[in-house]
Amino acid sequence: MPVDPLDAESVAAALRRIVRSDQLLSDPALRDEYAHDDAEWADFHRPLAVVLAESADDVAAVVRFAAGAGLSVVARGAGTGLSGGANALANSLVVSLERMTRILELDVAERVVVAEAGVINDDLRQAVAAEGLWYPPDPASYRISTIGGNVATNAGGICCVKYGVTRDYVLGMTVVLADGAIVHLGRRTAKGATGYDLTALMVGSEGTLGIVTDVTLKLLPLGGREDRAIVGSFSSLEAAGVAVAAIGAAGVIPSALEIVDEMCLRAVDEWQSLGLPHDAAAVLLATVDEPGDSGAAVAASVAVLMTDAGALRVEQAAAPDEIERLFLARRLAYPALERLGPVLTEDICVPRSAVPEMLARIRDTAAAHDVVIATIAHAGDGNLHPLIIAPEGDEAAKARAKEAFDRIVDDCRALGGTVTGEHGVGLLKLPGARRELGERVVGMHRDIKAALDPLGILNPGKAF
Repeated sequence: MPVDPLDAESVAAALRRIVRSDQLLSDPALRDEYAHDDAEWADFHRPLAVVLAESADDVAAVVRFAAGAGLSVVARGAGTGLSGGANALANSLVVSLERMTRILELDVAERVVVAEAGVINDDLRQAVAAEGLWYPPDPASYRISTIGGNVATNAGGICCVKYGVTRDYVLGMTVVLADGAIVHLGRRTAKGATGYDLTALMVGSEGTLGIVTDVTLKLLPLGGREDRAIVGSFSSLEAAGVAVAAIGAAGVIPSALEIVDEMCLRAVDEWQSLGLPHDAAAVLLATVDEPGDSGAAVAASVAVLMTDAGALRVEQAAAPDEIERLFLARRLAYPALERLGPVLTEDICVPRSAVPEMLARIRDTAAAHDVVIATIAHAGDGNLHPLIIAPEGDEAAKARAKEAFDRIVDDCRALGGTVTGEHGVGLLKLPGARRELGERVVGMHRDIKAALDPLGILNPGKAF
């Protein structure tokens, strides 16, 4: 039914005819909690209402209502995004998928799982591990982020340098389209070449082409790997970057290769007391997972490459608890820095050979704009996360941080990189994405958007 798009009470009254009262959040304070993700300084508005969907049918009903009422729809998982992709817009409804937490099917023989969009990444990983299977994509937020959100941004993670990102594991999905139709895309088989790859198109589309309600994922065997960690301490970020480039040039494919700078290490240790080293400008964390003597040989070669690149010291660890402790420091770096002030998070990705130069440019940008930049990185695939920190309430520092953010994006592109490796474009990366794609390719995006969402109601203004 048509409603006044500015009247939240009328919107809520109309939605109560579509969903149960306990699925509808109309209180302003509750709506504010769902208005934005974790991106600092990305614009957002209070949504007119929030619907806690429990099925694809719920999502479809809300989308049909929004289309008739002239409202937009923003889909949301756990709200852990860092680009503003789940931020509410003026005259919008937020559809949260957080209650859609069922694992619908787990086929051990075919190594396939079907999970609703609200399933937490770590819950899925544990469920399939109980059957001897493994879902590799492991974003740093894996304990709190949802599978649907991971699909929306094509999330990566620590092990993606060897095992790939979310898109590499998505076989199919159920999607609610902009007219409220529910369609099933993709396949369950190991191979398939029927039609355009619409499944891959949806992955990373940030809710602008459809709302994913469940996903069919392929799995790997859990066994057959034996983790060994190699930890190099370096006198500078650039030296750690040289080691990254050397490991790549040598043809070694580690199962993880992560940089954590001194500021991140100190922030994590002051928060969690993990006993981390404080006497190096950067630590390079590598793991290899080949079993037996082969794994030992690869670990030794990585250690030599780190030493040759100028590491102050190199240590190896094979005990699972010690490896977990070291990588916990990497995963906790972002929340540890958030305790120091608002963090503007970059997500650039450059060729591996350009990692040393990009790290040097980040250092120069921090000095030129008088801002504090801490750096963590999925260095093995060139995905760097400079974290720009500005004191709360310091508007001048905030302005400098934004200038530094834009300069880092420009430097990344100048080195042959891309403006987002895994967080998505959202709102924060729109200018950089436009420059990277070019007008003709942006036009192709618009054509696809217009074909699938002619009224432009699905997360408008995001991603391109």
